Amino acid sequence: MAKVFRLTTAGGKLLLASRIAAGNAGRATFGTYTGNVSKSKVLWATFGAAAASGIGLMYALERSVSASGIELHAQQLPWSHAGVLDSLDYASVRRGYQVYKQVCAACHSMDQIFFRHFTNVFMTEQEAIDEAAEFEIADIDQDTGKPIMRPRKLFDKLPRPYDNDIQAKVANNNALPPDLSWMNRARHGNENYIFYLLTSYCDPPEGITLGEGQAYNPYFAGGVISMAQQLFDDMLEYKDGTPATQSQMAKDVATFLTWVAEPEQDTRKRMFLKAAVLFPLIFGVVLYYKRYFWTTIKSERFIFRTVRGREPPKPPSSQ
Repeated sequence: MAKVFRLTTAGGKLLLASRIAAGNAGRATFGTYTGNVSKSKVLWATFGAAAASGIGLMYALERSVSASGIELHAQQLPWSHAGVLDSLDYASVRRGYQVYKQVCAACHSMDQIFFRHFTNVFMTEQEAIDEAAEFEIADIDQDTGKPIMRPRKLFDKLPRPYDNDIQAKVANNNALPPDLSWMNRARHGNENYIFYLLTSYCDPPEGITLGEGQAYNPYFAGGVISMAQQLFDDMLEYKDGTPATQSQMAKDVATFLTWVAEPEQDTRKRMFLKAAVLFPLIFGVVLYYKRYFWTTIKSERFIFRTVRGREPPKPPSSQ
């Protein structure tokens, strides 16, 4: 008696046909078995739906209101760089650096940014060199080995307002001003939070008492903030002639901090667009070669049978 197995596909299901030939009768019986392919498809579909639902839930929670107590939630503003195809407004970035330099740098450091990062972004190379030379840094004289103060160069960091954290706390009523290198990504709401924080100082409500050097801002966690209002209309003069209103300065410095946190943002968007253009071509080539290499294997069929009147060859003796 011999068993004959044949694997075929029909209607997206794996069919196992078995034929049992008994003696000379040659009678055959066939059975159909629905294999694990359909079950695996259901499993993968369920897994995909669950994953998509989880991602959607996380996105919805991220975009939802996350205020606590009397803290306000920063609403989304129509930033010029918010879209997938939109780039940063580098004129605004340049003005934002001016706001940081003349206002924010008095208390906040920016340890992750070097003057070379400005080159060919919102400054020319010579402008960046001249900007760095306005500040001095401690160094060692290469000829005498003595400590000296020299003008900063492109490979130097932006200057810190204080030598250490203790000095910073003493100068700010025991409150440590945070570094602004990642501030845009360190707060929920990103640049929206920064804009609303800088433009929403007001008198505290009943029941809230402010200490020395403190102010009230409804967008700050808890409301009580150790930084007083910093931006006022016409407090500085933009080099390009843009009116320096409070909202304009807040918008510019928020855009600048967006660039500081992600200097590669526009480069990443350009790479995405290039990949999106090439993806259909690459997908077509990969699909063609996948079908080309697998077509012989997927359409292959094996049939085993015993010839009537002949015995199968015996395996060779081990002797």
